[in-house]
Amino acid sequence: MTSEERERGSKWLDRGGLRPTRQRLALAALLVGDGRNRHVTAESLFDASRNAGEQVSLATVYNTLRAFCDAGLIREIVVDGTKSYFDTCTDDHPHFFWEDDQRLTDAPSDELEISRLPQAPKGAEVSSVDVVIRLRKV
Repeated sequence: MTSEERERGSKWLDRGGLRPTRQRLALAALLVGDGRNRHVTAESLFDASRNAGEQVSLATVYNTLRAFCDAGLIREIVVDGTKSYFDTCTDDHPHFFWEDDQRLTDAPSDELEISRLPQAPKGAEVSSVDVVIRLRKV
């Protein structure tokens, strides 16, 4: 990783109020170091960290992703009950889930129109709406 990637990762962690441990810095640099948004799974980030020569366990990756979510730096997108993706773009936007290759990508939000939501039950409020559009090749 370059010093620029590490610097971007460090600033990103600072925005979330997180202490820049060695593991957090390494994972942050992989997630945002190039300045682009991405969707990752814990497993894909673990593989990327190993390929970059970082010594980070899969459990540490899971815990770090949870800390990044709690700090508001990333969003968790649950595709089904067993598969979560983590998105570095935290703005509200829909996603395409490509079933054939298990990939999550951004969908154009200007083409999505939600005209009405059901009323939240008494004592609750809608905190967010996740839209995942499943696709398969024909």
